[in-house]
Parts: sequence; structure tokens; C-alpha cells
Amino acid sequence: MSAIQDKFPRALWVRLFIYIALGHVFGAFLYLLFEVGAK
Repeated sequence: MSAIQDKFPRALWVRLFIYIALGHVFGAFLYLLFEVGAK
């Protein structure tokens, strides 16, 4: 695992995690928007 961490700096992992988290929140928001709009 340490070999992989040496290749990618910690800042990259943090940014990747934030992007994935925001993507899921945005996706859930769109899903709720369509669910409410369909009713």
C-alpha cells in the first residue's frame, strides 16, 4: 500500500474523495428532484 501512496500525494486522494462525495450528493439531489417532479 505504501508504494501506491508514494505515487499519489495525499492532496490528490483528498480532492478525489471530495469530488466523489459531491458527485453523489449532486446525483441524489437530481434523483429527488425527478422523484418529486414525477408526482
